[in-house]
Amino acid sequence: MGIFDFLSGQFIDVIHWTDDTRDTMVWRFEREGHEIKYGAKLTVREGQAAVFVHEGQLADVFTPGLYMLETNNMPIMTSLQHWDHGFQSPFKSEIYFVNTTRFTDQKWGTKNPIICRDPEFGPVRLRAFGTYSVRVTDPGKFLQEIVGTDGEFTMDEISFQIRNIIVQEFSRVVAGSGIPVLDMAANTADLGKLVATAISETIAAYGLSIPELYIENISLPPAVEEALDKRTSMGVVGDLGKFTQYSAAEAMTKAASNPGGGGMAAGLGAGMGMAMGAQMANPGPWGAAPSAPAAAPTPPPPPAEHVWHIAENGQTTGPFSKASMGRMVTEGKLTRDSYVWTEGQDGWLKAGDVAELARLFTVMPPPPPGA
Repeated sequence: MGIFDFLSGQFIDVIHWTDDTRDTMVWRFEREGHEIKYGAKLTVREGQAAVFVHEGQLADVFTPGLYMLETNNMPIMTSLQHWDHGFQSPFKSEIYFVNTTRFTDQKWGTKNPIICRDPEFGPVRLRAFGTYSVRVTDPGKFLQEIVGTDGEFTMDEISFQIRNIIVQEFSRVVAGSGIPVLDMAANTADLGKLVATAISETIAAYGLSIPELYIENISLPPAVEEALDKRTSMGVVGDLGKFTQYSAAEAMTKAASNPGGGGMAAGLGAGMGMAMGAQMANPGPWGAAPSAPAAAPTPPPPPAEHVWHIAENGQTTGPFSKASMGRMVTEGKLTRDSYVWTEGQDGWLKAGDVAELARLFTVMPPPPPGA
């Protein structure tokens, strides 16, 4: 092997990474048997960051751009600086490319129900699921805290931990929100923002952020949903008696039009029709629903009794009931010319002009003729 072939094996001119996957977060530049050439070009594309690790320590983080690795203060040890080692430098530097774009459409959900106290239903168990997106905001911290020396780190390796954090904070936020279950569908956007804010500090410690978090559905146990559907159906039906009559009429129509039933079906339909007609025309013992006997009509409320005020010599007295007014007529304290007023009356009127009070003055016989 010639000297130039040996040198070409030792030198790398361009350092870059193009990712054709959807889930790779970190990729280590493979340099087995190679050293980084002094003056090599480092290409960092948009949506990437390059992290240099020298002798096991994080040395530098490069943002998108084109860099020439030629300054002496960079933590890059090249073979050209160690001729005495025969191009086998004891100083090793590693380059990790970090994907800083958003990883979207990540799934989360509750494995077990969350117990909450609902103001309308009492203790309930809830399940929820949704999606979120995640991105690397601090490549150096992400490499130190999560990736370590993994040469190819994917989203699947961190997604389980993120889901656990989201479910934990979702449980806490929902349990303390006080939002009724029936109103949660209208507040999923606000709940998602609260959960994203609650987990931001924990996620930031990993060098990550959650730009988006969506709650797609919050559901109740099947038995509770079935009971809720029945309650909704009762509200839609309305008058249960009329609905029963309508259902019976529908069944009668289907039975009468069934060709397989023959004359028996026709007779049954006619009989049911006559019974239904009698029931709807003459509601009585047979007209009431079988399971709901007709209730007795409720008597109307008693009429409100008027009370009266009396005006005399610029002063008002009262209120007086009609019985008290009758005693005052008997005692001569109230006459036909006394001014009275009650609620709803248009101004003061003479007692003799008020129909309700005029009858009080006819109880006593009038003075005899010639008196």
